[in-house]
Amino acid sequence: MKTVLMVAEKPSLAQSIAKILSRGNMSSRKGLNGACSVHEYTGSFIGQSAHFKMTSVCGHVMTLDFIGKYNSWDKVDPAELFSKAPTEKKEANPKLTMVKFLQVEGRGCDCIVLWLDCDKEGENICFEVLDAVLPVMNKPRSTERTIYRAKFSSITDTDICNAMNHLGEPNRNEALSVDARQELDLRIGCAFTRFQTKYFQGKYGNLDSSLISFGPCQTPTLGFCVERHDKIQSFKPETYWVLQAKVNPEKESSLILDWDRVRVFDREIAQMFLNITKMAKEAKVESVSKKEKVKQRPLALNTVEMLRVASAALGMGPQHAMQIAERLYTQGYISYPRTETTHYPENFDLKGCLRQQANNPYWAETVKALLSEGINRPRKGHDAGDHPPITPMRAATEAELGGDGWRLYEYITRHFIATVSADCKYLQTTISFSIGPERFTCIGKVVTSPGFTEIMPWHSIPLEESLPHCEKGDLFPIGEIKLLEKQTSPPDYLTEAELITLMEKHGIGTDASIPVHINNICQRNYVTVESGRRLKPTNLGIVLVHGYYKIDAELVLPTIRSAVEKQLNLIALGKANYHQVLEHTLDIFKRKFHYFVDSIAGMDELMEVSFSPLAATGKPLSRCGKCHRFMKYIQAKPSRLHCSHCDDTYSLPQNGTIKLYKELRCPLDDFELVLWSSGSRGKSYPLCPYCYNHPPFRDMKKGMGCNECTHPTCQHSLSMLGIGQCVECENGVLVLDSTSGPKWKMACNKCNVIVHFFENAHKVRVSPETCDLCDAALVDVDFNKAKSPLPGDETQHSGCIFCDPVFQDLVELKHAAMRHPMHRGGQGKRQGRGRGKGRRPGGRLNPKKPKDKMAALAAYFV
Repeated sequence: MKTVLMVAEKPSLAQSIAKILSRGNMSSRKGLNGACSVHEYTGSFIGQSAHFKMTSVCGHVMTLDFIGKYNSWDKVDPAELFSKAPTEKKEANPKLTMVKFLQVEGRGCDCIVLWLDCDKEGENICFEVLDAVLPVMNKPRSTERTIYRAKFSSITDTDICNAMNHLGEPNRNEALSVDARQELDLRIGCAFTRFQTKYFQGKYGNLDSSLISFGPCQTPTLGFCVERHDKIQSFKPETYWVLQAKVNPEKESSLILDWDRVRVFDREIAQMFLNITKMAKEAKVESVSKKEKVKQRPLALNTVEMLRVASAALGMGPQHAMQIAERLYTQGYISYPRTETTHYPENFDLKGCLRQQANNPYWAETVKALLSEGINRPRKGHDAGDHPPITPMRAATEAELGGDGWRLYEYITRHFIATVSADCKYLQTTISFSIGPERFTCIGKVVTSPGFTEIMPWHSIPLEESLPHCEKGDLFPIGEIKLLEKQTSPPDYLTEAELITLMEKHGIGTDASIPVHINNICQRNYVTVESGRRLKPTNLGIVLVHGYYKIDAELVLPTIRSAVEKQLNLIALGKANYHQVLEHTLDIFKRKFHYFVDSIAGMDELMEVSFSPLAATGKPLSRCGKCHRFMKYIQAKPSRLHCSHCDDTYSLPQNGTIKLYKELRCPLDDFELVLWSSGSRGKSYPLCPYCYNHPPFRDMKKGMGCNECTHPTCQHSLSMLGIGQCVECENGVLVLDSTSGPKWKMACNKCNVIVHFFENAHKVRVSPETCDLCDAALVDVDFNKAKSPLPGDETQHSGCIFCDPVFQDLVELKHAAMRHPMHRGGQGKRQGRGRGKGRRPGGRLNPKKPKDKMAALAAYFV
């Protein structure tokens, strides 16, 4: 019996597919990484009995990154990133140990069936999975086929079973096109981002962005927004005049006529036309025409149109809408939501999808009428050769999906029903009038067949007052003729829907990546989302785009990225060489990068106008250890300290508050310490600004505070305040927060475990002595007599917070939801704190203690 491994892209998809193929007769178990399950059943495969193991990954298994030293912003010239810097594939999420998990499940399997999403990214993940499992699978005979690819567009019994019966092969060319895009975006994006971030953050203090990023797709996306902003700013309103006539076909009714000239921009000429027409007393009917017109039903729904409507009509950002669509897909409610196609294949079961909707109270009548009278074949749209259009695959209720999920599903369903409905038909009547020598027109519309607008009422023809019955030559008395003065108005800021349209038109990004690029320019503080989901550029976004235009317009124009996208598509089609496209594109951007660096003064001139230099920003906070003058604390992102005398800038921990720490100084460099805090319920620790940026000891890394410093005698260091190994993470140490009294606590210097203890104690100190049972440092506690919780009215006690029964009720461990409460790390002794000379052994929190004690500790985490 063969063993067949099957891999889907997400755990929920694996479960749904396995359930369909096994007809519910399967066993399930958790995989070793805790995130993915394995569903097993017995069945038939290529005419032989087989044991199936269905599991999944969680998106990409691997990610592309530079090796070792090339990840350092300080040690590497960004220009080297274009060619010299080697790249490697690393696990996308090391905590999931996905490669090891796949190898454990793949060991001993004979065949593999890949159920990854059927797009280019899915093909790329196929080969990531194969790289992990092929080395451990059973070796095939010389001609035996072992790799299979399932192609499907929805999670329905029919589609899944059909995919299983028509297995193909993964597409290497499509996977290579994704590899090429990843490498281009990494090398180009990192080089430009590192250079301009370091250059501008080193000069200006109020940029309010932690990263001045550049992206081959992100930057042209921002360019569209700034281009519209520039049009608004440069717009000069013009006054124009419109002639408006009102006729009275009957005593109590009036009809407003539109001037055929539309408008004029000269007041004197407008007045002349008014005077001429005022001489006439009646309006003469010159012609009456009636024409039946058709408003076409929509094309089938693709990703870009769905995102446009979600933003414009439902008020959902593109990324949020895409996440909801993916959830609806994995739950089986809609077909695959990433598609460029707007044309249904001839064999698509339109009636079957329509029958699913026959009992929904919102559209049951419309659906039943279509099924009984016969559906209309959807309009012929564009066939991109990927997936069918987005279609509802099963019925749902608002209670099932709730909120945004239901609103998006409702739109997708209404759109689908509209595609198989009739076109909307209406009768348009046009009456042409003459008043003196001037011509005027009046148009009226009457719906004869609502068609698809019944299910999409927002597309319906607006109700208008019916036009009077008249014939050529009829005369109507003129009620009023007047001149209206108006002004031209500027365009508004781009909406997300308009931006998506521009990106699609110019080939910027793919249906999958468009939401990511729009989200990026919002996250980087380049644009803000205003009411109506309009995108207004910030000062930083405007200056960057103007700077790119000044230095090299191609960096921001969509033309060059559009050309690259075409080359990537040729790789996917097997018509272009992967290495040649990569080499050619990188060579172009490398030349552009060098020119950009040489010409950066042009952008800097624009920055000077909009932003303040570091020396003029921030407030004095702590003293520099070199010149002993006050350094300024710059609170705008990224928060940092700047010494204007030495012209040095020091990075600080982000997402918290910074204040001076008792005017105490670092014994190594004489810099005043500062205290970082994430809030009263979070962590806080002191740090030396210089040591934080320039680690003083070999075993320290950049970005470490005093709670990780291995100085053997400093009173703020890990060596003096560390108590014991963290109960949750592998390498963390619980360190006393000496500033937290009277609500004392210790916190892990690696993760977010916090231990509250000895509330209202007068003093808490870490003793040089250690516990005989668990090696944790002992703690000396001194209480006020009136508030002492110690037995026998004692005020002082020294002991281990984990082993001493006196302390047992005075310690409270807290942590955000913890997956494995009983996990305590390895069994051997580890150095929890204090490294180098004068170190003290760190404590283990899995000592030789009774089980009930460990259970009591674990209970705090549940």
